[in-house]
Amino acid sequence: MLKFDVLIIGSGLAGMTLALHLAETRKVGLITKRDLLEGNSTYAQGGIAAVLDTEDSVEDHIRDTLIAGAGLCNEEATRFIVEHSREAIDWLIELGVPFTRDDEHQTGYHLTREGGHSHRRIIHAADATGAAVTSTLGQKIKAHPNITELEHYIAIDLITSQKLGLSGKRAYGVYALDKNNDEVVTIAAQHTILASGGAGKVYLYTTNPDTATGDGIAMGWRAGCRVGNMEFIQFHPTCLYHPHAKSFLISEAVRGEGGILKLPDGTRFMPQHDARGELAPRDVVARAIDFEMKKHGLDCVYLDISYKPAQFIKEHFPNIYAHCLELGIDITQQPIPVVPAVHFTCGGIVTDLAGRTDVDGLYAVGEVACTGLHGANRLASNSLLECLVIGKAAAADILAAGSIKPPAIPPWDDSRVTDPDEEVVISHNWDELRRAMWDYVGIVRTNKRLERALHRIDLLKGEIDEYYSHFHVSNDLIELRNLVQTAELIVRSALLRKESRGLHYSRDYPNLLPEATETVLTPDAPRGASGVSTVSVASGNKFG
Repeated sequence: MLKFDVLIIGSGLAGMTLALHLAETRKVGLITKRDLLEGNSTYAQGGIAAVLDTEDSVEDHIRDTLIAGAGLCNEEATRFIVEHSREAIDWLIELGVPFTRDDEHQTGYHLTREGGHSHRRIIHAADATGAAVTSTLGQKIKAHPNITELEHYIAIDLITSQKLGLSGKRAYGVYALDKNNDEVVTIAAQHTILASGGAGKVYLYTTNPDTATGDGIAMGWRAGCRVGNMEFIQFHPTCLYHPHAKSFLISEAVRGEGGILKLPDGTRFMPQHDARGELAPRDVVARAIDFEMKKHGLDCVYLDISYKPAQFIKEHFPNIYAHCLELGIDITQQPIPVVPAVHFTCGGIVTDLAGRTDVDGLYAVGEVACTGLHGANRLASNSLLECLVIGKAAAADILAAGSIKPPAIPPWDDSRVTDPDEEVVISHNWDELRRAMWDYVGIVRTNKRLERALHRIDLLKGEIDEYYSHFHVSNDLIELRNLVQTAELIVRSALLRKESRGLHYSRDYPNLLPEATETVLTPDAPRGASGVSTVSVASGNKFG
């Protein structure tokens, strides 16, 4: 058995932030499914939204976030996170993150603009901000004596008082699969943090890495946590369309710096859909592209920034330029073929502003969580900011908490299971689930499509649960079990929302309801009994 003061599941920016804020006085364990730097944070291109320019203001950033969130953002959460944005950026600069400089700007850094923002407020490291931030923090983590990295481990389930036959509702760590040794280990902790990212791989096409399988959302749900706003899945409008490109993202900053969306014949179409054109929020742009592709029978549309000077393009988007060039696309000379793809999970485990969940000793931070910041549609580059601010707040809450002694925890019992006889069942179910979600729970939804998806999910869930009960666990089985649970939560939430708002667009309910309310599901309630909350999001931090 391994024991830590704090166990963090996930090594993205949220997990790294917590680890570094806690490690001076706590023994920290950090679980990551692959290498330390493999996760959504590393692949983030655009940057981090923060109020740094004197011409910008906290109020403007809050207003932009609330508008993008289609009336569903929690104002208290939004204000808390935006007000701490400069402090978060100063911390990263102090750690040595190499943000792109601009000596002529008052801040000393280049600030870009993205869709939905009224000011240039995105601080970035060229077009590979996530990689720059996580590599810098990763070096600090590897050098810290109080942080133990458990690479190539995957958490199976949380260890809770209920599972141990104890009273109360508390988490005491996890059972995890050591993939290198094919052995399930028990990891005990006084405090456990879900920082495992989103669930992009529940869909067929996504910008997310293979690790984004909804693990934390599913584990938290099984442990007794509420989930909120799971119907709001953000499709990034511009994923590179190429047979040899696996979900390569074309940063929103390309549109922020003047990129124009066009049909194959060169016609610009965004102004017909929204007065803000290419700088409209992501949900608007994604739906517009989806509409034009279906209307004209297209495989993709085109994003053109080739009219800008070649040197400007190469300086601002060196990685995008290099990657496209490898595929035979010179973005200084020709437009980029793009399609929408699943990008971000706006909902998740319900938390307060210190990352606390419904289970004592269990926190959720980052994309796995639902603080109320993102509402019905995430404003570009607010996600890394949320990781930094809530990560620090959660660390402060843990440091202020008293010490507890975890109870005796039995080892993982696999005495009654056998080696799997047909692993093709896993790959087949994985493919069927992702195709059903793409076909029936996409950018435009109907009740009939959602009901078809839920029927297929129910059948798959039964097969997977039976398989899980009889065979040794594997990485693919654990991920598939989590994916099908997360898919069910997405579809159930979508069926409960009787309107079109933000990222959830329903042909059956095309209008917006007068009051913005959360969709909150409760684990111990019968299906259909828990639904859209009747509490307005403007009434304070409902997630507390």
